[in-house]
Amino acid sequence: MAKAKKSKPAKQSNSRSVAKPRSKNNSGKRTAARGGTPDPTNPKRVAAILTKLDEAYPNATCELKHENPFQLVISTILSAQCTDVRVNLVTEKLYKKYSDAKAFAYADPAALEQEIRPTGFFRNKTKSVMGASKAIVEQFGGEVPRTMEQMLTLPGVARKTANVVLGTAYGIPSGVVVDTHVLRLARRLELTKQEEPKKVEQDLMNILPQNKWIQFSHQLIWHGRRVCVARKPRCIACNLESLCHAKDKTV
Repeated sequence: MAKAKKSKPAKQSNSRSVAKPRSKNNSGKRTAARGGTPDPTNPKRVAAILTKLDEAYPNATCELKHENPFQLVISTILSAQCTDVRVNLVTEKLYKKYSDAKAFAYADPAALEQEIRPTGFFRNKTKSVMGASKAIVEQFGGEVPRTMEQMLTLPGVARKTANVVLGTAYGIPSGVVVDTHVLRLARRLELTKQEEPKKVEQDLMNILPQNKWIQFSHQLIWHGRRVCVARKPRCIACNLESLCHAKDKTV
């Protein structure tokens, strides 16, 4: 009688989990996929986002009312922690009383405080408005400077304000405006994982064509106010919905 063949013991399965493949970035190096979108900053995806924004907001622009670069400096300073609508209501009267940088530079601080009080943080804003105005008069001959380096020497002016003025008033793409809307939407669209505005701006500058820096900010701000709001974004009305995998999507 033939002997039965001994069965070989079953191989034990490897207890270690197998790492999932990672997506490639533009240089061909493998990187871990961020968020819910594999390779979210791929040039093709970024281009698709820009196309969708162009379709939705072809005429997006700064919503702070102004007649010249100087007024835009003042309005942008006042817009900190305040809506553009409220700023426009305040400046409608303000610019009739204070016609130029010299008028603001040597204004009565107590009176100016009360006039800009509705925008909030009026004491600090008064110092910034008067300080920036005085610097423009005394250091730049009454003209708003046209470089980032010079803009940042003005009291109360940081990169956001400088980018708004240089981009909107002069058409100079010095950077990307990062306000609360741009910060929120850039993270939702997985264009950045950063939380600090300066780092978010750097990420966006690295992935966006420079000729889109100005318009992209306007479009994202419009989108953030009209559709991709902070609470319960209106995803059903969003033409970017197919490109977005944010955790707080409502569809």
